[in-house]
Amino acid sequence: MHVHELNPKKTLVTLTLFVIIIIIGLLTLSQPRLVYKMDMKQSVDLALNNQGFVDQTELSDLLKNPRQNTVLIDIRDTYQYGRGHIPGAENISAVELLSEDNLKRIADLDAQGIKVLLYGNTLTEANGPFMALQQIGYYNTQVLIGGYQFYQRLESSKGDSSKQITCVPDQAEFNYAEVAKSSGTITEGDSPTKKPVVIERKKKTNAVAGGC
Repeated sequence: MHVHELNPKKTLVTLTLFVIIIIIGLLTLSQPRLVYKMDMKQSVDLALNNQGFVDQTELSDLLKNPRQNTVLIDIRDTYQYGRGHIPGAENISAVELLSEDNLKRIADLDAQGIKVLLYGNTLTEANGPFMALQQIGYYNTQVLIGGYQFYQRLESSKGDSSKQITCVPDQAEFNYAEVAKSSGTITEGDSPTKKPVVIERKKKTNAVAGGC
Protein backbone atom coordinates (compact mmCIF):
# COMPACT_ATOMS: atom_id res chain seq x y z
CA MET A 1 0.00 0.00 0.00
CA HIS A 2 1.38 3.45 -1.03
CA VAL A 3 1.65 6.42 1.30
CA HIS A 4 -0.67 8.61 -0.80
CA GLU A 5 -3.44 6.07 -0.38
CA LEU A 6 -3.22 6.56 3.36
CA ASN A 7 -2.88 10.40 3.28
CA PRO A 8 -4.23 11.90 0.01
CA LYS A 9 -4.20 15.46 1.41
CA LYS A 10 -0.48 15.30 2.14
CA THR A 11 0.18 13.99 -1.38
CA LEU A 12 -1.88 16.83 -2.91
CA VAL A 13 0.05 19.44 -0.93
CA THR A 14 3.36 17.90 -1.98
CA LEU A 15 2.37 17.90 -5.66
CA THR A 16 1.15 21.51 -5.41
CA LEU A 17 4.42 22.65 -3.88
CA PHE A 18 6.36 20.77 -6.57
CA VAL A 19 4.37 22.49 -9.36
CA ILE A 20 4.87 25.91 -7.73
CA ILE A 21 8.64 25.33 -7.54
CA ILE A 22 8.73 24.36 -11.23
CA ILE A 23 6.75 27.48 -12.22
CA ILE A 24 9.01 29.76 -10.15
CA GLY A 25 12.06 28.14 -11.73
CA LEU A 26 10.75 28.78 -15.25
CA LEU A 27 9.84 32.39 -14.47
CA THR A 28 13.21 33.19 -12.92
CA LEU A 29 15.24 31.32 -15.55
CA SER A 30 17.85 33.77 -16.81
CA GLN A 31 17.76 34.55 -20.52
CA PRO A 32 21.02 34.52 -22.52
CA ARG A 33 22.64 37.98 -22.64
CA LEU A 34 23.49 37.73 -26.34
CA VAL A 35 20.87 36.57 -28.84
CA TYR A 36 21.63 36.03 -32.53
CA LYS A 37 19.41 38.06 -34.86
CA MET A 38 21.08 36.98 -38.07
CA ASP A 39 21.29 33.44 -39.42
CA MET A 40 24.30 31.89 -41.16
CA LYS A 41 23.09 32.71 -44.69
CA GLN A 42 22.58 36.37 -43.84
CA SER A 43 26.05 36.49 -42.29
CA VAL A 44 27.65 35.04 -45.43
CA ASP A 45 25.68 37.45 -47.66
CA LEU A 46 26.89 40.35 -45.53
CA ALA A 47 30.51 39.40 -46.14
CA LEU A 48 30.08 38.59 -49.85
CA ASN A 49 28.26 41.86 -50.61
CA ASN A 50 30.80 43.97 -48.69
CA GLN A 51 28.06 45.53 -46.60
CA GLY A 52 29.50 47.69 -43.87
CA PHE A 53 33.04 47.69 -45.31
CA VAL A 54 34.75 51.11 -45.51
CA ASP A 55 37.40 51.52 -48.21
CA GLN A 56 40.39 53.84 -48.60
CA THR A 57 38.39 56.62 -50.28
CA GLU A 58 35.98 56.89 -47.39
CA LEU A 59 38.83 56.73 -44.86
CA SER A 60 40.71 59.57 -46.60
CA ASP A 61 37.57 61.67 -46.63
CA LEU A 62 36.89 60.88 -42.98
CA LEU A 63 40.42 61.94 -41.95
CA LYS A 64 40.21 65.20 -43.90
CA ASN A 65 36.70 66.01 -42.72
CA PRO A 66 36.00 64.38 -39.35
CA ARG A 67 32.32 63.48 -39.11
CA GLN A 68 30.14 63.89 -36.08
CA ASN A 69 28.19 60.77 -37.08
CA THR A 70 31.16 58.34 -37.07
CA VAL A 71 33.21 57.01 -34.15
CA LEU A 72 36.45 55.12 -34.77
CA ILE A 73 37.17 52.20 -32.45
CA ASP A 74 40.58 50.52 -32.38
CA ILE A 75 40.08 46.87 -31.30
CA ARG A 76 43.78 46.15 -30.77
CA ASP A 77 45.27 45.79 -27.31
CA THR A 78 46.34 48.79 -25.22
CA TYR A 79 50.04 48.33 -26.02
CA GLN A 80 49.53 48.44 -29.80
CA TYR A 81 47.10 51.33 -29.49
CA GLY A 82 49.65 53.27 -27.42
CA ARG A 83 52.34 52.80 -30.06
CA GLY A 84 50.15 54.43 -32.70
CA HIS A 85 46.53 54.68 -33.85
CA ILE A 86 44.28 56.58 -36.22
CA PRO A 87 43.69 60.09 -34.83
CA GLY A 88 40.52 60.38 -32.76
CA ALA A 89 40.06 56.62 -32.39
CA GLU A 90 38.97 55.11 -29.09
CA ASN A 91 40.51 51.90 -27.81
CA ILE A 92 38.26 48.96 -26.95
CA SER A 93 40.12 45.67 -27.31
CA ALA A 94 38.41 42.82 -29.13
CA VAL A 95 38.21 40.73 -25.95
CA GLU A 96 36.21 43.48 -24.21
CA LEU A 97 34.07 44.53 -27.16
CA LEU A 98 31.09 42.34 -26.22
CA SER A 99 31.02 43.35 -22.57
CA GLU A 100 27.73 44.74 -21.28
CA ASP A 101 29.06 48.31 -20.89
CA ASN A 102 30.62 48.43 -24.35
CA LEU A 103 27.54 46.99 -26.06
CA LYS A 104 25.43 49.61 -24.25
CA ARG A 105 27.71 52.33 -25.60
CA ILE A 106 27.37 51.04 -29.16
CA ALA A 107 23.57 50.87 -28.71
CA ASP A 108 23.53 54.45 -27.39
CA LEU A 109 25.54 55.62 -30.40
CA ASP A 110 23.08 53.84 -32.68
CA ALA A 111 20.19 55.66 -30.99
CA GLN A 112 21.94 58.95 -31.83
CA GLY A 113 22.41 57.92 -35.46
CA ILE A 114 26.17 57.50 -35.04
CA LYS A 115 28.09 54.77 -36.89
CA VAL A 116 30.93 52.79 -35.31
CA LEU A 117 33.94 52.10 -37.54
CA LEU A 118 36.08 49.22 -36.23
CA TYR A 119 39.65 48.52 -37.23
CA GLY A 120 42.51 46.20 -36.23
CA ASN A 121 45.95 45.80 -37.74
CA THR A 122 44.31 44.18 -40.78
CA LEU A 123 40.81 43.57 -42.07
CA THR A 124 41.02 39.93 -40.99
CA GLU A 125 41.72 40.96 -37.40
CA ALA A 126 38.62 43.17 -37.18
CA ASN A 127 36.31 41.11 -39.39
CA GLY A 128 35.41 38.60 -36.66
CA PRO A 129 34.34 41.22 -34.06
CA PHE A 130 32.46 43.13 -36.77
CA MET A 131 30.53 40.03 -37.85
CA ALA A 132 29.77 39.14 -34.23
CA LEU A 133 28.27 42.59 -33.60
CA GLN A 134 26.22 42.38 -36.80
CA GLN A 135 24.91 38.92 -35.88
CA ILE A 136 23.57 40.11 -32.52
CA GLY A 137 21.86 43.15 -34.02
CA TYR A 138 24.32 46.06 -33.83
CA TYR A 139 23.84 47.19 -37.42
CA ASN A 140 25.45 50.61 -36.96
CA THR A 141 28.90 49.00 -37.07
CA GLN A 142 31.34 49.07 -39.98
CA VAL A 143 34.85 47.72 -40.55
CA LEU A 144 37.87 49.37 -42.17
CA ILE A 145 39.31 47.50 -45.13
CA GLY A 146 43.07 47.15 -44.70
CA GLY A 147 43.01 48.16 -41.05
CA TYR A 148 45.71 50.20 -39.34
CA GLN A 149 48.43 48.88 -41.64
CA PHE A 150 46.65 50.46 -44.61
CA TYR A 151 46.31 53.75 -42.71
CA GLN A 152 50.09 53.75 -42.10
CA ARG A 153 50.75 53.27 -45.83
CA LEU A 154 48.29 56.06 -46.58
CA GLU A 155 50.09 58.41 -44.20
CA SER A 156 53.54 57.53 -45.55
CA SER A 157 52.46 58.48 -49.08
CA LYS A 158 51.36 62.01 -48.14
CA GLY A 159 53.02 64.66 -50.29
CA ASP A 160 54.11 62.13 -52.89
CA SER A 161 51.69 62.32 -55.80
CA SER A 162 53.53 59.53 -57.62
CA LYS A 163 52.36 57.03 -55.02
CA GLN A 164 48.90 55.60 -55.49
CA ILE A 165 47.98 53.64 -52.42
CA THR A 166 45.44 50.90 -52.88
CA CYS A 167 44.17 48.42 -50.37
CA VAL A 168 45.31 44.87 -51.06
CA PRO A 169 43.05 42.12 -49.67
CA ASP A 170 44.51 40.20 -46.76
CA GLN A 171 46.49 37.13 -47.73
CA ALA A 172 46.58 33.96 -45.66
CA GLU A 173 49.89 33.51 -43.90
CA PHE A 174 49.96 29.78 -44.70
CA ASN A 175 48.42 27.56 -47.35
CA TYR A 176 46.58 25.36 -44.90
CA ALA A 177 45.22 23.06 -47.62
CA GLU A 178 48.71 22.16 -48.77
CA VAL A 179 49.92 21.71 -45.21
CA ALA A 180 47.01 19.37 -44.50
CA LYS A 181 47.78 17.32 -47.60
CA SER A 182 51.46 16.89 -46.78
CA SER A 183 51.14 16.29 -43.06
CA GLY A 184 51.43 12.66 -42.08
CA THR A 185 52.07 11.47 -45.65
CA ILE A 186 54.56 8.59 -46.04
CA THR A 187 55.94 7.90 -49.51
CA GLU A 188 56.82 4.43 -50.76
CA GLY A 189 60.16 3.23 -49.48
CA ASP A 190 60.10 5.69 -46.57
CA SER A 191 58.31 3.43 -44.15
CA PRO A 192 59.69 4.01 -40.68
CA THR A 193 61.71 1.21 -39.14
CA LYS A 194 60.63 0.07 -35.74
CA LYS A 195 63.22 -0.62 -33.09
CA PRO A 196 62.94 -4.07 -31.54
CA VAL A 197 61.45 -4.02 -28.10
CA VAL A 198 63.70 -5.67 -25.53
CA ILE A 199 61.91 -7.12 -22.54
CA GLU A 200 64.05 -7.65 -19.52
CA ARG A 201 62.93 -10.47 -17.32
CA LYS A 202 63.47 -10.18 -13.62
CA LYS A 203 65.72 -12.78 -12.10
CA LYS A 204 64.02 -15.16 -9.73
CA THR A 205 65.06 -14.72 -6.15
CA ASN A 206 65.66 -17.69 -3.90
CA ALA A 207 62.90 -18.40 -1.42
CA VAL A 208 63.61 -17.23 2.09
CA ALA A 209 64.62 -20.15 4.26
CA GLY A 210 62.45 -20.99 7.17
CA GLY A 211 58.78 -20.55 7.48
CA CYS A 212 56.11 -22.10 9.65
